[in-house]
Amino acid sequence: MVRSERSRSAASHVFVVLLVAAVLVGAIAAAILALQTQRSSRAEAEQLTRALAQSLADSPSVIEALDGADADAASAALQPYATAVVEHSALDFITVMTSTGVRVTHPDPARLGEQYLGTIPATPTTLTEEFTGTLGASIRTITPVANAAGESVGWVAAGVTVESVAESFLGRLPSAVAIAALIIAAGSLGAFLARRYTRRIAGDLPAGRVRDAVASYESVRTLGEALRAQTHEHGNRMHTAIALLELGRTREAIDILAETSQQSQSLVDQVTARRDGDPTVGALLLDKASQAKESGVEWSADIAPDAPRSVLAPMDSIAVLGNLIDNALDAAAAAPVRWLRVVLRSASNGGGLVLEVSDSGAGVPAAVREQIFQHGFSTKPAGAEGRGVGLALVRSIVNEAGGTVEILDEPTTFRVTLPGARASRAETKGPLP
Repeated sequence: MVRSERSRSAASHVFVVLLVAAVLVGAIAAAILALQTQRSSRAEAEQLTRALAQSLADSPSVIEALDGADADAASAALQPYATAVVEHSALDFITVMTSTGVRVTHPDPARLGEQYLGTIPATPTTLTEEFTGTLGASIRTITPVANAAGESVGWVAAGVTVESVAESFLGRLPSAVAIAALIIAAGSLGAFLARRYTRRIAGDLPAGRVRDAVASYESVRTLGEALRAQTHEHGNRMHTAIALLELGRTREAIDILAETSQQSQSLVDQVTARRDGDPTVGALLLDKASQAKESGVEWSADIAPDAPRSVLAPMDSIAVLGNLIDNALDAAAAAPVRWLRVVLRSASNGGGLVLEVSDSGAGVPAAVREQIFQHGFSTKPAGAEGRGVGLALVRSIVNEAGGTVEILDEPTTFRVTLPGARASRAETKGPLP
């Protein structure tokens, strides 16, 4: 049985992704190198024809032969000379012609005296072009020949056939292929090492299980921080109440304990009033309220009674809401005015759940709004627990559930919209029976 994408281990997934990336990079590199090689071969052919055409046009023997009135005498003098130059150079032909374009030399002696096939400039100037003549398509340069008086007495054309340029290109192509092969080999080695490293960390767990493990860790971390803050706050209140009792100030001690009870009870009433209340979310909010108070951040929560139950697993719900609240607490704690607001309500289209976490912080710059959801990116300094994981995990969990994450302004708000239970099931398992 073929293993499904979901059952493939994280290590194998990393290997496949990196290997495919290496092959793609190698293929792109090979294509770029081949294109550059082709352009280089053509440029060298143009430079060669231009250099030799100008050199021959400046040759005294060529000038002397063309300056005479007898074309047959010019052919007799220059045909052997042109043939020798072609044999000892990378050129395929040299055509010397009169000022009117009548050939004096040609690789095929039978075509002497015929009209030159190619562009002859209207004014004495050098021209390089690709033209199809008697030898086929070629890259050729034609340049004027002038006598001592500066008068134009003829032309010299030097050319390399396109076939010769292609042979030069094919001769250099193996080096481009070798470079691409080295890139793919290096990428494959990197993919193999990455798989080994990933396997040492995650074993043979599927990628989804690894993400679940990260979500569980984040859930435990955020709950731990919230419980520590709640314990610290309650401890402070209890110590204060005991001290007041010892001082005989019973009424003030009762007021402090009653205030704590009322604050917790208000949030408990909102949580329990929900039609489909989630105990894990309720416990998280109670603990985060204590954490906000410890940080000096004014806390408020608005939980609609008709807010549906989240389609997320309890640990995923804690990871999503906990990380959003943690980020909002950090932002609010650094602001002159400190407040945080959590809203749980049903989606406007019905059936879905909307989670909103707003704060009084400075907000998220537009330039990094997409980057903050990337793993490893953070606008805050790294701490002992690391940074750049929470929001990336939030988006991963929400996207897998078929939901969306938005960032709104004034005030800064992270809004998570999750589908209803039936919609989520239809997306993952197909239509309900």
